[in-house]
Amino acid sequence: MQTVQTKAELSFARLIGVSMTAKLLVDIGSQIFNPFLPVIAAGLGMSVVDLGRLVGLRSAMGIFAPVSGALADRRGYRPVIRSALLMSAAGFLLLGMSSAPWMVALAMILSGLGIGAFVPNLQAFVSSRLPYSLRARGLGMIEYSWALTGILGLSLIGALIAATNWRVPFFLLAAGMTGMSFVFSAMPAASRPRPKEADSSEARRSWRRQVIDLFVIPTNPRSAYATILAGALSYFAAMQVMIAHGAWLARDYQLDAAALGMVAFVFGWFDLTASVSVSLFTDRIGKKRSVLIGILGSLVGYLLMPFLNIGVVPVVAIIGIARMFFEFNIVSHFPLLSEQAPEQRGRVMTLGAAASLVGATAAGFTGPWLLVHAGLQALAWSAAAIVTASLLIMLFLVQERPGSAG
Repeated sequence: MQTVQTKAELSFARLIGVSMTAKLLVDIGSQIFNPFLPVIAAGLGMSVVDLGRLVGLRSAMGIFAPVSGALADRRGYRPVIRSALLMSAAGFLLLGMSSAPWMVALAMILSGLGIGAFVPNLQAFVSSRLPYSLRARGLGMIEYSWALTGILGLSLIGALIAATNWRVPFFLLAAGMTGMSFVFSAMPAASRPRPKEADSSEARRSWRRQVIDLFVIPTNPRSAYATILAGALSYFAAMQVMIAHGAWLARDYQLDAAALGMVAFVFGWFDLTASVSVSLFTDRIGKKRSVLIGILGSLVGYLLMPFLNIGVVPVVAIIGIARMFFEFNIVSHFPLLSEQAPEQRGRVMTLGAAASLVGATAAGFTGPWLLVHAGLQALAWSAAAIVTASLLIMLFLVQERPGSAG
């Protein structure tokens, strides 16, 4: 009965439309440094290396995502989502106003905390509003925003920077995120399974115990942790290649910045194909099965990369195919993870995001190093080995819906 009331309060179109709009702003903010790092660094009077390190500082803030997940499970997803949007907006506003490195560092910390909290809690919020049979469709549609960032968002940002200056996009992103925080305030609250009330002795636990509890999943822990680990390994494998592919193409095929921008545009269509496929097929064929299909497809892509390194077209094609299957895997992974422990959904989703961040951070060190010092074959086949481990974990340790009787 409660489910019927929830559907009447908030339509599928409104839920997905608002969520996709907000996530598009966040995704543009997340990716804006990829093509425009030299422009922004020059505007700030910093070197590309120094600004790149500060962008890494922003990414590292995602390790605090489980704190937001614990708050969301107790207080509700919407307040945390709104706070995350406002924190990101404050970071981007400060970045647009920055004139000193300490201001940039503070801006990166604020935006990193906001972005790290927003995405997994948005996924938890949407998951709580949708039945499991429609969850991949909804989450897959929201992930269109990631592809649209590459196809449309960053090109518009480039035109805006050319017409004005590098600061204007940050002011507009801050305004947009602030506006979306008020839009979320008008959204109906999600119905969440309630964990058992803590007694007074539990409420007086030490702060160390409370920190440890951020990483504890009491319901179905084996399958939940296995799902998180499988996703993090897949992310690590993919990011190794994604981080190094620009250097690979520039080294072997002398692609300049404009050509690499066109490659990014092409990859955006591969991403969109994957997200659309999730929204159309994953609910029908099953979330776990979809993740396995994505892992296998990316595994084949990594294995074939050294053999297809014979021309720019086959190289871009095989990277795009591996990327497409990875995206199909990871977007299908979100609804699978969302049902592992519904009573701690916010915690589980933010733990998954934090684990993926660890994988991405590690890939930033290993990917370029392998390409430069060990060659393309080592880069591609190490990614294949890592994703094989993800495949085995998914096959033998992960259940489709351990949190339900079905």
